Amino acid sequence: MANFFLPFFLVLFLSVPLFSAPTEQSDDEMSEDAPAPAGKEELKKPKTLKPPLEIPADIPHELDVSYLEGDRKEKADLYLPMNLTPGQKAPALILIHGGGFNDGDKRRYREINFGTNAAKRGYLAMSINYKLRKTKGQVTWPQCIYDVKEAVRWLKMNAEKYHIDPDRIGALGGSAGGNLAFMLATTGPGDGFEGEGSRTNISSKIACGVDFYGAVDLMAYKSDRARPDTNKPEMAMFNKTKAEAPDLYRRGSPTSYIRTNVVPLLMVHGTGDSTVLPNQSQLLRAKLIEAGLSCPEYTIANQAETDALETRLSQDRNALILIPNAPHTFDFHVRMSPDKPVILDITDLIFGWLDQTLKPKTK
Repeated sequence: MANFFLPFFLVLFLSVPLFSAPTEQSDDEMSEDAPAPAGKEELKKPKTLKPPLEIPADIPHELDVSYLEGDRKEKADLYLPMNLTPGQKAPALILIHGGGFNDGDKRRYREINFGTNAAKRGYLAMSINYKLRKTKGQVTWPQCIYDVKEAVRWLKMNAEKYHIDPDRIGALGGSAGGNLAFMLATTGPGDGFEGEGSRTNISSKIACGVDFYGAVDLMAYKSDRARPDTNKPEMAMFNKTKAEAPDLYRRGSPTSYIRTNVVPLLMVHGTGDSTVLPNQSQLLRAKLIEAGLSCPEYTIANQAETDALETRLSQDRNALILIPNAPHTFDFHVRMSPDKPVILDITDLIFGWLDQTLKPKTK
């Protein structure tokens, strides 16, 4: 009995983990994930990743396309345009996921919602992964901006293959992706974000940008809340605090690049957003007005108001849309939380605005 019991006990002991594997949490509050617990200094080990969501089978698409030079692991998903007439060139949208610059993926629910709706409306949508911060002290900025600019160049290089118009490319992003969409829309060659590589001779200029609840003025971001650890960077991607490197925070802010010739910009923000406060979008709106550019602010509280705004919004070059009580993260189908019913469908509203700039004009 004793000889049997000892091996059995050893097997049982070795089969029980001594501690549970920690899960990764972002320490940047712009992430859709919960912030790291107070007092945790190191980034935790990554949790086992869930398989990516599936793009609906009725949407033509290509998965995990290499768009960056070299052996970079970050890839893109392409949602191919539907309902085009023969010979018609499609507009394109670059979709940029959120996640606080530390987390996120090109194939999460929000990005699939954006991409499938774009394809149904005759757009090619390119949902990209880009450089993310994964280890403590890692600096990922401005590489993330270089990556989104490379996505533009890749589309222009492949315009003939995919039957798209290289002059009608826009960008749409949520949260951190909203910041990058507007950095892409507002910066040019003189701003120092073109990166390196063999493609920099190709322009990264796009035709318009859409920001869903992104932090666009990093000097003001988080200035409204207490910071228990003043040595911890407000934006981890810089690995420096505002006090140490205010110039970095200014350079990472789309508000720093608003000029009179800026491409059309659309902002969408919920007034219930406690992660990125609506004043972030209002600060950029103020910059547009300061530059002599019109940027009306609209509030839509129900579907009737949303539908009534379509024609008017499509005539605006720039605009800010506020949705009362809406939280930080939503897509074209606005919910108060993921398990709540849709309260607004803003798909037609957003694409009505995009179409004015990006849809090929028919003669």
